[in-house]
Amino acid sequence: MALVSHSQKDTNETYTFSSRPRPVENRSKYREALTEKAISSNYGNIMYDRRVIRGNTYAQRFMSADDLVEIQRQQEIRRRAAARKKKSREPLRSATPEAVEGRTHNVVQTELYLEELSCIIDVSHTECQTDPLLDRPATPLFIPAKSGQDVATQVEEGELFDFDREVQPLLEVLVGKTIEQSLLEVMEEEELARLRAQQRAFEELRNAELAELQRLQEQERRRREEKERRMAQQRETLKREQETVEKIAARAYTQHYLADLVPTVFKSLRTHGFFQDPVEKDIETNFFPWLMAEVHSNLDKRNTARQLLDTLIQDVVQKKLPLYT
Repeated sequence: MALVSHSQKDTNETYTFSSRPRPVENRSKYREALTEKAISSNYGNIMYDRRVIRGNTYAQRFMSADDLVEIQRQQEIRRRAAARKKKSREPLRSATPEAVEGRTHNVVQTELYLEELSCIIDVSHTECQTDPLLDRPATPLFIPAKSGQDVATQVEEGELFDFDREVQPLLEVLVGKTIEQSLLEVMEEEELARLRAQQRAFEELRNAELAELQRLQEQERRRREEKERRMAQQRETLKREQETVEKIAARAYTQHYLADLVPTVFKSLRTHGFFQDPVEKDIETNFFPWLMAEVHSNLDKRNTARQLLDTLIQDVVQKKLPLYT
């Protein structure tokens, strides 16, 4: 990196720097290459060095013997809880009952073939209690070394302070402040009494206004209910009158409609053929079908004769056609 700055004479101007361009290094795709590169690289800034402890060292907490005992107790509680949890997950198995009085349980072989146990290993249990881990002691407070020389001065009685003369202005100030404070408290009490009297008068006036307001609201409510009741009665009356008018109109329309109902019904029945002449009915039901059947029969016979004649003529023409040719 090259640093370019101006001369010492131009102190108010800024400086600039420039560096020679360089290619970007290719990153390796394998974790081993990255690890080797990270190990081989030297830290240039101590803020990225893992051996440097950052932060205020005075705020470090040092563990005492009580803290270590508490930590061990918490670890023992966690270990017991894990053991209980693991035991609860195991399937339940029936345990061997206790031996009766005077007898003991012995370990025996249950295999099909008896095997002599010639290699017996002696086992012994040994325990060792280690001291709890103690952290380094607390850092003692920093006490700077004493510097300079001690100098003493002797002051005789009455040289610096005359009580009778010095205490008079203090007493005057204290008495004056006490009297002023007392007067202020008396004035404050009188003002509070006036405010309470004014508040009582205001509350009495407000209560009277609220009572009058409630009376007016109750009166307005009764008037509104009476008005609604009268309007409901009027609507009910108008509804009944409308129903009466509709019933009268329906009765009149029914009488007018039923007046011509009987002739209309007979006319309709007569039109649809319910009232017919026996001769006419016999002609329509018996004679006309027979007549139509006879007509169709004659027409069929005539059509058959015509087809037969056409066939004969066609045969004769076909036979005579070679002669004419």
